[in-house]
Amino acid sequence: MDLEGYARKLLRSFDERTVKEKLIERIVEIKDFNREKAEKWADAVITEVKNAYSKTDFLLDYYKTGVKMGEFGVGSRGKGDFYVHSKIAELIETSAVISSKDLDDAGVVRFGDFYISVAVDGIHSRLSEFPFIAGFHVTRAAMRDVYVMGAEPIAVFSDIHIADDGDVGKIFDHIAGITTVCDAVGVPLISGSTLRIGGDMVIGERMTGCVGCVGVSRYITPRKNVKEGDVILLTEGAGGGTIATTAIYYGRHEVVEETINLDFIKAVKAIFSAGLVKRIHSMSDVTNGGIRGDAEEISKVSNKALVFDYEKLRRCVNKRVLKMLDELKIDFMGVSIDSLMVVCDADTAEGVKKVVRDAGVRIEEVGWVERGRGTYLIEDNRKKPIEPRFRESAYTPIKKVVGEETPENFEDMCRRVDEAVKRAIEKKRYVLTKLMK
Repeated sequence: MDLEGYARKLLRSFDERTVKEKLIERIVEIKDFNREKAEKWADAVITEVKNAYSKTDFLLDYYKTGVKMGEFGVGSRGKGDFYVHSKIAELIETSAVISSKDLDDAGVVRFGDFYISVAVDGIHSRLSEFPFIAGFHVTRAAMRDVYVMGAEPIAVFSDIHIADDGDVGKIFDHIAGITTVCDAVGVPLISGSTLRIGGDMVIGERMTGCVGCVGVSRYITPRKNVKEGDVILLTEGAGGGTIATTAIYYGRHEVVEETINLDFIKAVKAIFSAGLVKRIHSMSDVTNGGIRGDAEEISKVSNKALVFDYEKLRRCVNKRVLKMLDELKIDFMGVSIDSLMVVCDADTAEGVKKVVRDAGVRIEEVGWVERGRGTYLIEDNRKKPIEPRFRESAYTPIKKVVGEETPENFEDMCRRVDEAVKRAIEKKRYVLTKLMK
């Protein structure tokens, strides 16, 4: 619970005495303090909030859009999330080879004869109480983002934040999950930080954080490089943090074990070892809202159309995972299944399929690239367009309640988000001007 945010909200509607009593009640409820200690905490919280928010300042203020993260779908791998990421790119004035505007998960800079790829992934928000698999999956995800840029990972770093009442044991279980992947792949965890969420102001047990990965290569395989006439290959995916979360919160715990594998990395390593990377146009991991989201982004940055065979896509989902998704009525094309997508010419595809299968990983040719824009699905001999929904497929009970529909006021929210970006750019340029004097 965020005491600071709670107090700030209450002080807008209630007198200070009422706010203090409500804070005492919450603190006693969560912290098991006696009333005397809880009262001291409540007084301190109110004092800090009044001092911090009773004045305005150009540097401390930000433009309030009135648009909430959840209602706009930020982090939910759909239209709202993709929109915010496209606006972030406007804030970044960069000379990078690959940056946020290219919609790849890893960014790239040139250093001499080498490309340096960097990616960072956040811990799945619903795996807070399952620190080992949270660490395992976020590390594998960060490595995947570097691998699909055609780079060999050389180092991993982490950041762990646990709220004030979280058990210290979470740190070690989480690091164990991270280093399981690191040790298996031979890439060291070299640095990181461990902090409390919100310091003393956030009480409870929630954990969050991220893992990043750095890689080096002589070639890159960004999404924008797909070419007309290419074929699309997909390895079998059993999912990662998203599928594990689905299994946990629907009581299908036995499915979690399916997600603990290194098939993706085995497939990429086989491609690297065979010297095929320089012949591949693009690689991606199917994560950002599933095929619906990733294909849309690839089409957008490449100005090409992607066409997929529905039945072949289904065959590229782990059977046990697909059975769970079907039974729970979760669209497999709208969730992260963590497959490796390779886009290349037909001759190269034959070599890729051979080495990946020799590595013990299933891979299928599931589609092709053609002239035009957008993404399409061949189902029952009919070609139809597909696109991401407002949010990824609802894969937990609470997500089913929240829904996947686009809000009626989405366009208005976009306009307010645009204004926030404009104001942020103005602030950045103002401060830069002062710094450069």
